[in-house]
Amino acid sequence: MGRPDLGRVLGWVLLCVLAVVPSSASSQIARTEVGHVVFEGNESFRSDSLARAIVTRQTECRSAILSPFCALGTNFAVQRFYLRDREIPNDTLRLRTWYYQRGFREAEVDATITMEYDGRAAVTFLVREGDPVTVASIAFEGVESLDDDGLLDGLPLQPGDRLDLFALDATRKVLEERLANRGHARVEVLLSNWIPSGTYRAEVTFEIDPGPAAVVGPITVIGNEQLSESTVLNTLQFQTGDVYRLDDINEARARLFGLEILRSAAVTVDLTTETDSIVPVTVRVDEGDAYRVRPGAGLTTAECFDLEARWTARNFIGGGRVLQVRGRMANILAAEFHDLLCPLSGTGSFAKLTGLASIDFVQPWILSTRNSFNASLFAERQSLPDIFIREAVGIEVALTRSIAPQTPLTVSYRPELTRLDAAEILFCTGLLICDPDDISVLGGANWLAPLGLSFTRSTANNILNPSSGYTLVLDVEHAAGWTGSNFRYDRLVTEATWYSRPGVSSVFAARLRGGWVGAEPFGQLLGRSGSLDIVHPQKRFYAGGANSVRGFAQSRLGPRVLTVDPEDLLSVGEGGGGCTPEALLDLSCDANAVDGGFFLSRPTGGTRVLEGSVEARFGLGTSFEGVIFTDVGQVWGPADGVDLAALEVTPGFGARYLSPIGPIRLDLGYRFRGGEHLSVVTTQVAPYDPSSSDTQITVDGGLIPYVKTEQLAVLTPLVLFGQTSAWSFRRLQLHVSIGQAF
Repeated sequence: MGRPDLGRVLGWVLLCVLAVVPSSASSQIARTEVGHVVFEGNESFRSDSLARAIVTRQTECRSAILSPFCALGTNFAVQRFYLRDREIPNDTLRLRTWYYQRGFREAEVDATITMEYDGRAAVTFLVREGDPVTVASIAFEGVESLDDDGLLDGLPLQPGDRLDLFALDATRKVLEERLANRGHARVEVLLSNWIPSGTYRAEVTFEIDPGPAAVVGPITVIGNEQLSESTVLNTLQFQTGDVYRLDDINEARARLFGLEILRSAAVTVDLTTETDSIVPVTVRVDEGDAYRVRPGAGLTTAECFDLEARWTARNFIGGGRVLQVRGRMANILAAEFHDLLCPLSGTGSFAKLTGLASIDFVQPWILSTRNSFNASLFAERQSLPDIFIREAVGIEVALTRSIAPQTPLTVSYRPELTRLDAAEILFCTGLLICDPDDISVLGGANWLAPLGLSFTRSTANNILNPSSGYTLVLDVEHAAGWTGSNFRYDRLVTEATWYSRPGVSSVFAARLRGGWVGAEPFGQLLGRSGSLDIVHPQKRFYAGGANSVRGFAQSRLGPRVLTVDPEDLLSVGEGGGGCTPEALLDLSCDANAVDGGFFLSRPTGGTRVLEGSVEARFGLGTSFEGVIFTDVGQVWGPADGVDLAALEVTPGFGARYLSPIGPIRLDLGYRFRGGEHLSVVTTQVAPYDPSSSDTQITVDGGLIPYVKTEQLAVLTPLVLFGQTSAWSFRRLQLHVSIGQAF
């Protein structure tokens, strides 16, 4: 025989491979897409609940926000699922099990598959629920000798409920936890249920063996090198000999994490010892570096570029004490990038650098393991664009007590010597102080020294990006002469947030915030300006911004006025007001003729605020989120009545990049509000005196015999300012920041 032809052999091999392995095209054709999954006969449960119990899925749009792309059939927006015949019988079994677990012991499920006109499959699950088994009675055995005050109240399973296996197990766990918090470390709860033949009424029995009452035994600390053992023990809220409580053990780990030097901590109990009434405890800690240096940088539309650095001694002179030196600079390059990246950072003096320097000290426990002490020495320059610039030095001391798990109560005192700049407009319009001498007194160095009380309750599961739980906050401040404050006021702010996860990659969040502030007269002005109630500008309320009502720019919701230069009011050229100096002097000048670009909107703040937000976050891959939100809110001045009809509603959408430092956030909100009639404030003029050194005003390129004064004036006619058209891109507001809105 001759040698076989190599090419012929390779050809036969290729044909064999092609015969055995189907092509990708034929394989794709053989797959049947699932167009619909339908449930019929399910009266007790929603179809979306049943859909989560099975494997078969229908092709669907990846997200509601991608619906327009799904309607066009764009592949990237559609998540396709295909029929797997072998899973259909398994799905019927899964549904029967699902119903059984929830009390329907005779439920039956059948499935049918039909082909739709477009070649996709429709899978229908026909459910016959039958009658559920309900709980006729619940008996508790073994609790006769216990103090059962509240032990059996509000259990997950009650007579009359369906015999739900999850509720049964939850009830057992609740009983074990309640008894474990009453000193019964080795409690056991067994459950049984009996359904008489021919009935649908179950008799449930919980057999409880509480075990002996136990106390905390020896506490062993492992892994500590820099921290002393006494520091670790003092951080715990229990000691040897205390009554054993499960909540104390669980809370101890969270309290240990309050010691910044610890990387991890574990608190375990030994329930295998022969002495049933004593529970040994082991605390295992893993320490980090004693010193830490942490730099940071960021960019927001409100503060432009910012830099921050912190140096922390995490076991300062022992005892787990913390000493931190912190510095922050913001508004970096705000003037240069105002029109491009930082449109909300302000202009002129408001675009100058702001910053903070502070030294902070924390004593983790004082007088009690539930108490901590904080002290801070600080100097700062803060700019609230187009409202005021604040410079302050001061000290803050605070005593915090943990009154319950995740529930601190803080009493604080914060005296600071503060000075206000660029706030003349605010003084004149918001506080009715227009005299230059009075403004000098208010804007000069004054003491602001409030005594504060803060209550916080938080069960949120994540600080940077919560997806479940809630937070409640109540802040109260009082400043008076006896606290050392020149400004005297009372202030109350309350806020509640709530988070839930309706799906695997989705989060629903809601927030409600309200505030009120009332003031007393400023003592140094009583003789000159009457008994005017003056609220310090820092303590007034402002709304709008990345963490407020997002359809508005920073602080642009609520009371505000317009400012304009007198030259623009007196100009007779294009865009000018065409007013005479006499009309400006008697405040009758009508500024409606002035071009809108010459006005600057200046918020004045209010004494009452109400804000609310709801948003839905949904995953877009592993590192991105999409968001749909609606914010509502309003700020009212002291002379305004609280009118809920005045609440502004601003819907919008956004995106999040889930970075290691927190979500980097981009939100775009839309405001429905159009034009608004606002007061106009300008600098007053006076006739020119040739014997003075004052400079004459230049109007339309020529000098007029008038000069600017330091007096401010509010013109009588209001001006319609803002967009009046039904739709305008100028009503869109963009925010860029770090962290979730709430």
